[in-house]
Amino acid sequence: MISSALVYLLVIAFLATFFHLVEKKSQLKIFKFLPPVVLIYAFSMLLATLGVFEKNEQIDAAYSLAKTNLLPAMLFLMLLQVDFSHFFKLGKSLLLAYLLAVISLACGFILVSLLFHFNHDTALAFGALAGSWMGGTANMIAVGSALGVSAELYANVLIVDSVNYTFWVMFLLFLVPFAPLFNRFTGAKESEALFSEIGCACTLGAKKYWLLISLALIVSFVSQWLAWHVEILNKTTTIVLLATLFGLLGSFTKLKKVNGSSEVATTMLYILIALIGSKALFESFSEIGVSIFAGFMILLIHALLMVLGAKLFKLDLFSIAVASLANIGGIASAPILAASYNKSLVSVGVLMAIMGYLIGTFGGLLVGNILVGFVQ
Repeated sequence: MISSALVYLLVIAFLATFFHLVEKKSQLKIFKFLPPVVLIYAFSMLLATLGVFEKNEQIDAAYSLAKTNLLPAMLFLMLLQVDFSHFFKLGKSLLLAYLLAVISLACGFILVSLLFHFNHDTALAFGALAGSWMGGTANMIAVGSALGVSAELYANVLIVDSVNYTFWVMFLLFLVPFAPLFNRFTGAKESEALFSEIGCACTLGAKKYWLLISLALIVSFVSQWLAWHVEILNKTTTIVLLATLFGLLGSFTKLKKVNGSSEVATTMLYILIALIGSKALFESFSEIGVSIFAGFMILLIHALLMVLGAKLFKLDLFSIAVASLANIGGIASAPILAASYNKSLVSVGVLMAIMGYLIGTFGGLLVGNILVGFVQ
């Protein structure tokens, strides 16, 4: 049994590093269905369930300190990649498709919560899931922390996210050959993206990790200090919003050109996932089958509204499919779908997914608070 805070943090860091390295260095097909974040969480939760981590004040303090400081630091670094100048080059059809994807997902969550009569815990869990499906796993953690989602509920969220996401990716890839037929149905012209030259927000050159880590921790400290003086809804929500604002402001400066922010942010995300898993237990699972079905219902409503919007605004399949997966799948899968239409369109998928980092937190918080409001 581990009782030392230092050893506890070393184990957490090892879990975060191990699965990331295995994914990068191996060609294991398991990572196509179970991304590293799910495996990191599962193994961390397994160690907690087996009683490897002792429940004492030292470990609890280490958990709280690491989670509180890493969350705003990760959000700040993640948002440095946003490039609004490139986003507006996407073209009218892609921007409209992206907006339609966000709105249809929000409607899906709200309608399903009313249909399934969510209780308080389920509303919290699906609020965190809304953050993930409008942005990514990092947004899920941010929204979940702001809403007060417990470590046990995160387990359900990650399983629902993984199962539904896997199905959705396969379904959208299956639709690629039917693009001409769909476009004739909607009356869409060839996607404007085929003629766009959109760059990447990333840069080449030396990666200045220590500069980014130091700056991110300073932003974390400032966000927490300000949250003590100006509170919006609650302290955690205030910290999340402030870190998001600082990251957004930083994206307009030369900090955007400092290479390495994506890698550092991803590392922080994996550590956060391992930390949360270390506080969960397997016996805490409940009604996971119903939650997965509810997730499929959200996707169904989202799909119907996307098709309706495509018909109304004459959008092509590429635009609505990539916009959908940029929200639900994020940067890991949206570029793959874009490339399946045309390899030159990879940057479109990347850019849409990066924008989700910004939209996901605000959208998830809005949807999450609406869901919770229904059960109060």
